[in-house]
This record gives sequence, structure tokens and C-alpha cells, in this order.
Amino acid sequence: MRQSQDDLYDISPCSSICHDPAMTVYRHVKLFKNGRSQAVRIPREFELPGKDAIMRRDGDKLIIEAAPPHSLLTLLAELSPIKDEFPKIDDPLPEPINF
Repeated sequence: MRQSQDDLYDISPCSSICHDPAMTVYRHVKLFKNGRSQAVRIPREFELPGKDAIMRRDGDKLIIEAAPPHSLLTLLAELSPIKDEFPKIDDPLPEPINF
């Protein structure tokens, strides 16, 4: 028996993890207001690593991805300059080498 399009994409509220025909895991979640922003709680099974994420819109979908880790250059650029005075270091020229 063939399923109709309505049956394939019925995303009615579910109390557990659901699966669509392409086997992508999805879950019905509630939206709420946080100040003037709309927010959604991310269920534990969808938790992203780190403290930052990237959000983008793809048509009528919102896609949230883990932010890529910062590069060493980014980290170094965020450091404040060192204000300490460093002592002079004796750095004589190396002795010549005869081949």
C-alpha cells in the first residue's frame, strides 16, 4: 500500500524521537520568548559542542550548526598586548664555522 504525501510528512507532536522517510532524526520542540527574541530548547540528543553556533536560513528552514573551532591566528589576535618589561638577554653572534 502506497503512502500519501500527507502521511510521509506528518510532523505531529511526538513524545519520543521520530523518523521521516529519509531516516533523518527529528523531534517536535516548543518555541518560547526570551526577552524580545524567539528561542528553542535544544534536546540533549541534538546538543552541539562548544559555546557558539552558526544559524542560517535555507528557504523556510533554520539550520543550526556547531561553529568551527577558532584558529590559532584568531586566538592570538584576541590576546591583549603584554605590558611587562622584559630583561635584556645577552645574545652574542655564533662563532664562525670552517667547512
